[in-house]
Amino acid sequence: MKKTLSLHGTWHFSKVGSDTVMAGIVPGSVLADRLRNGDIEDPFYRDREETAAKLLCSDDYRYMRTFVWDEEKVQGETIWLCCDGIDTLATIFLNGKEIAKTDNMHRLYRFDVTADVRQGENHIEIVLRSTLPVIEALHAQDPIWGSTDSIPGYSHIRKGHYMYGWDWGPQIPDMGIWQGIRLEQTDCVSLADVLLLQHHEMNQVRLEVKSAWQHYGNVHAEVEIRVEVRQQGESIVHTSQFFTGEDAIVDVVIPSPELWWPSGYGKQPLYDVIVTASTKGQVRDEIRKTIGLRTVQLRREADQWGESFEFVVNGVPIYIKGANYIPEDLLTGRLHEARTRRLLEAAITANMNCVRVWGGGKYPENEFYAHCDELGLLVWQDFMYACSQYRMTSEFEENVRQEAIDQVKRLRHHASLMLWCGNNEIETAFVNWGLPVTPDLEADYLKLYEDILANVVALQDPQHDYWPSSPSSGGNFDDPNAENRGDVHYWAVWHELKPFTEYRQFHFRFCSEFGFQSFPTDKTVATFTEPEDRNIFSYVMERHQKNGTANQKILYYLSQNYPYPKDFSSVLYASQILQAQAITYGVEHWRRHRGRNMGAIYWQLNDCWPVASWSSIDSEGRFKALHYAAKRFYAPLLLSVEETQTTVKPCITNDLTTPVDVKVVWSLRQADMKVLCEGQWVGTAEPLCATWLPILDFSQDFLADQDKRRERYFAYALYHDGVCVSSGTTLFTPAKHFRFLNPTLQAFVQDAGDAFLVTVEAQAYARYVEIDLREADAIFSDNVFDIADREPVRLRVEKSSLSTPLTKEAFEKQLTLRSVYDLSH
Repeated sequence: MKKTLSLHGTWHFSKVGSDTVMAGIVPGSVLADRLRNGDIEDPFYRDREETAAKLLCSDDYRYMRTFVWDEEKVQGETIWLCCDGIDTLATIFLNGKEIAKTDNMHRLYRFDVTADVRQGENHIEIVLRSTLPVIEALHAQDPIWGSTDSIPGYSHIRKGHYMYGWDWGPQIPDMGIWQGIRLEQTDCVSLADVLLLQHHEMNQVRLEVKSAWQHYGNVHAEVEIRVEVRQQGESIVHTSQFFTGEDAIVDVVIPSPELWWPSGYGKQPLYDVIVTASTKGQVRDEIRKTIGLRTVQLRREADQWGESFEFVVNGVPIYIKGANYIPEDLLTGRLHEARTRRLLEAAITANMNCVRVWGGGKYPENEFYAHCDELGLLVWQDFMYACSQYRMTSEFEENVRQEAIDQVKRLRHHASLMLWCGNNEIETAFVNWGLPVTPDLEADYLKLYEDILANVVALQDPQHDYWPSSPSSGGNFDDPNAENRGDVHYWAVWHELKPFTEYRQFHFRFCSEFGFQSFPTDKTVATFTEPEDRNIFSYVMERHQKNGTANQKILYYLSQNYPYPKDFSSVLYASQILQAQAITYGVEHWRRHRGRNMGAIYWQLNDCWPVASWSSIDSEGRFKALHYAAKRFYAPLLLSVEETQTTVKPCITNDLTTPVDVKVVWSLRQADMKVLCEGQWVGTAEPLCATWLPILDFSQDFLADQDKRRERYFAYALYHDGVCVSSGTTLFTPAKHFRFLNPTLQAFVQDAGDAFLVTVEAQAYARYVEIDLREADAIFSDNVFDIADREPVRLRVEKSSLSTPLTKEAFEKQLTLRSVYDLSH
């Protein structure tokens, strides 16, 4: 049986050329270890990141440890050093002998060290080289195009591009042994590969298990392959067969399967598949995979608008609701599973069913995908290429081919995996961005994304679709970013300063990127600033804004929509409600056209450091207004409206697979909440579609002139089984012109044991009511909401969500309330 020795834990490290030795943690990274040892200050504080690349990332480092190998060397058995992630340029020494070099952060390396491991004590040393002088030299020789926010030359080596800077991240290329590292001693037979293929048949799933193994030594005995399927520890089915040679196919049939569904469509039952290889009655190796039983397909068919782009799971067309995921920290050594779990649970809280792993980062750890499996989050998986050109030398080609094989084999069994995508924005960059394009670079593009990666997926993961780029219409430089086929990245709202209503001019088949920036909360800003820095145009705040003229863009949109804020805190708050309003406009519009549009994945879910960005959750894990808005606009039953200056057209979107009996209640009101007119609609929201309700026209009376429009708003709510499941308000004039009254907000708290129940009341119409705690953090069941009538809004705060335990009295004392009225009052 395979024997394993983990090399995780405490190592010692030093800067090459220095006698100072410190303790480090593996898996981890250099800067995380230096920070933990007090050897450097927080590089995210104030403007320290400005010089971080030069001061912190230009040196080479040596990591060392000893380990004891107790196993006897047996003829025919092989000892491997397995490195699941080394970032990036490294030389590995074992007992003073150079074993190997690495040059790809994304590879899973295995080195035969049978002749080099000693029984007893051994010494391993890994020397990590700074990539900065390497990419500088390579860029000088071949200055191919890449992101202008990054250190030039980064695309010449296989390291997470975001580390070199992006339009939301600083230039801090950390390094380290960032993933698992261990020794494995194989037996005379070792399983090299297990591919699980699902065939869904009448009331059963036939699992086709393709195994490959290697013999070590001179004995090629008959091999018994046993396959067992378990659910919650209980054996469901098992079978075994004997084979000669080094590969086999074994079928097992799972009766009455429980299907895995994306969140919002059903449960996420998981099965464990255990494959063992035995000879002469002894188990030699074992591989375990956790799977969900489901089918997933990207369906593209000609229709009345062009060509569909929709994901179908278990035969059901799923409306994809999600956000783009970037690496969670620039210092990879600070990543941990609990933090990732909280982030993904937050996506579920916001009614998401998908995350897109963006191609400029890194392939997440195994635990990321396991959590997505458990939570029902589909994963759109980019290969790690973004906004860059790449030179396909023979060495680069072999490197990236093996990288793709490593990652596809690692991830293909996950129930959450939805799609492989070749790259982020490179096809559209070639066509639409005016790059210096040459025939050889075009040929290299096609070779990498439409030949190598496509073929790796087809061979190694034939049951998942491959998409060449995002955005794309299907590849070969054929009009990427087209409205009526493929997927789209839409940025005219934001980069081109188009109004929020511009979203309604387009009916994209699938929008995989769109976004709007905001600042993080006051509490997060306080972690990297001093009081004198707290002006959005201060030097420090601008160092924490990586998108050119973005602060000016925020102020432009602010000038179009809201009165000028009275103080710094109000500017932060205003930016967040602008962001929530912008993305709500887009998502609600596309969901009103469900069927034509089948997905919205906004940019972006999270941050990797404290920064003004497009995220809905900031670097400290605090929800912005957008994240609470996402919970509303991604709700399975959604009531939204398309308004003009004098009309309202309501629409019910039902993402459920069953019809739902509903009641719509609406009213036109004055700022003091007085009802001018009201009505209701009772009917059925049909499944998996949008239902438009009759248009309401107020042009002849209540909204006949601009003066009336400045003091009247439309309120609406959707009820199912007597419970309000979706609600909102809309204005007929920019909020800056609306005559808001002081809502005199009040909050009342009740201790319910495991939670605080908070009731919020208003005496006049209140828009975007934000409730927060001055010092502690909490997740509210709803936030940044409208209060349209005198019915109190009831919220729940689980005590488990508090950053620090609070009594009822302390909780009440810390509560703060504000709304749009308070921006300038």
